[in-house]
Amino acid sequence: MAKKTAPYIGKTGKVDLDEKVFGEEFNMGLVHETARAEMNARRRGTASTLTRGEVSMTTAKAFRQKGTGRARAGALSTPNRYGGGVAFGPSPRSYTVKVNRKARKKALRAALSVHADRGSLAICDPQAFETPSTKAAAEALGEITGRILVVVGAEDATCAKSFRNIRGVSVHSCDNVGVADVIGATRLIITPTALEHLTGVAS
Repeated sequence: MAKKTAPYIGKTGKVDLDEKVFGEEFNMGLVHETARAEMNARRRGTASTLTRGEVSMTTAKAFRQKGTGRARAGALSTPNRYGGGVAFGPSPRSYTVKVNRKARKKALRAALSVHADRGSLAICDPQAFETPSTKAAAEALGEITGRILVVVGAEDATCAKSFRNIRGVSVHSCDNVGVADVIGATRLIITPTALEHLTGVAS
């Protein structure tokens, strides 16, 4: 089997990829489970409504039981009345779903391997962006289109500043990028520092 490599953007040359990380077989169920857990964890879960017992409403009946010629009516706080409580409404909750560490690592390897197999993975040399330049970043991307994810390391601040203002490009730190971000991107561009970090995390 030929060794997997990733080309540089904006210049010639290729970088060898770790076969243990970028040679993982794709597992749809595992990747979906992990991506869903990550996206659920990002939800604040602060939506809240008042039930009929919590609304500020009088406890008196709307009108007397008999003698009005109308159907009998009880509390004004019922959900079918204006200003009443909400039936089965949302309340603050946590959406966090646990995913085992080994499963999460395997899902990350699978997501990275998809880009390696498709040829949608490229390496960005941060030395080309010693000073922030959006123009230089756009020229480096060339004809690359779609949802582009740029993953940078802690030392690649100028590189992140160069790409962050380009339409269709999302810049993430290697510490915060997840399976949902990787698998949801059309093209993945990564710096050598971030590549080393993700390789270590996914191993």
